[in-house]
Amino acid sequence: MKLLQLCKKFPFPLKDGESIAVTFLSKALQQKGCDVTLLSMNTSKHYTDVDNLPSEFDHYSAIHTSEIDNKLKPIDALKNLFSSDSYHISRFYCKKYEQKLIGILKTETFDIIQLETLYLAPYVEVIKKYSDAVISMRAHNIEFEIWERITQNTNFLPKRMYLKYLTHKLRNYELDHLNDYDYLVTVSERDLRKFKKLGYKNGAMASPIGLQLDKYKGVKTKLDKSGIKLCFIGSLDWRPNEEGVLWFLDQVWDGMQEVYPNTSFSIAGRNVSAQHNFDKQKGVVMEGEVPCAVEFINKHDAMIVPLFSGSGTRVKILEGMALGKVVITTSIGLEGIDAKHKEQVLIADTPSEFIEAIGFLESSEGQISRIQENALKFVHEHYSNVKIAENLIEKYKNLLTGVH
Repeated sequence: MKLLQLCKKFPFPLKDGESIAVTFLSKALQQKGCDVTLLSMNTSKHYTDVDNLPSEFDHYSAIHTSEIDNKLKPIDALKNLFSSDSYHISRFYCKKYEQKLIGILKTETFDIIQLETLYLAPYVEVIKKYSDAVISMRAHNIEFEIWERITQNTNFLPKRMYLKYLTHKLRNYELDHLNDYDYLVTVSERDLRKFKKLGYKNGAMASPIGLQLDKYKGVKTKLDKSGIKLCFIGSLDWRPNEEGVLWFLDQVWDGMQEVYPNTSFSIAGRNVSAQHNFDKQKGVVMEGEVPCAVEFINKHDAMIVPLFSGSGTRVKILEGMALGKVVITTSIGLEGIDAKHKEQVLIADTPSEFIEAIGFLESSEGQISRIQENALKFVHEHYSNVKIAENLIEKYKNLLTGVH
């Protein structure tokens, strides 16, 4: 099976959920016998030196890239106010990328063309013109849902009104193009149900984000009275992460320190805004971008994921569970992952619930070991990239042979 994978940013280094989702699936597809070609934008915001990729990044039969400047530009944003186009989407339309796509489709034949996220939807008409391949949309999120939640959590009224306007146009775009694809692949059953409720009518399946599990070797830490070591890791230029960390520090941390003064909180993430002094509070350490997420997580007892926006599946939660860490997250953070409170994770939605979760950790060492073991078992049962690739390949084969 020949597959062309289209991406809005280069899927390396593996420092965010999207890159992990793209890379681990494509590696597993290649491992199971697929011939996978990549055509990726190489954005100004997340630029990758593709001439110096590591030797293990060898799963693509060919890699094509097109540089694109997708920085937010005030003038373009202002012009967009007088346009019906979605500014979220238009920032990722690139004529050079389109021409590269046409060139590839003119010279090669593919069975499946897989779009990684909604932001590749502007290229569907070009694909249909130059290829008979099955067009599959892999929806990492319900995109407008993320921005609806960000808008709801924005207090500054002018900014809230502007975000509401942009989100309305993004929603219209996502729904208007919902049935342009031959097949829809969502990352959770929850997202699949919602897309169908919103009007999706073609073939579809839920296919979770898979991890290359041999990359995750956990290190057991023993909880003791010296204080629980908490951590957060995630791209801090992604608004839901920034919003969640700021909320945790503003609403939870001082109260937690009063009750559990020896608790520490380390924050790792790239592109930290200069306006935020994350480590001004006692017990908080800002580590910035770390060389290895696994090593960083392994140094700590538990992972905090305080998300109130977002959609899809939070890969960092899966990574924490794969390393045998207790993950403390919100109900929204856990969306799309069928883990249960006090079984594989801890759920906290309010300041008092986060503080109670720390009390549970300090007083229930036997229960903590049980949660850690359950988390490991859960991830290995449901989130192996190889098993997920096998199921996806079987579905694609059925599509190509007309079996439904």
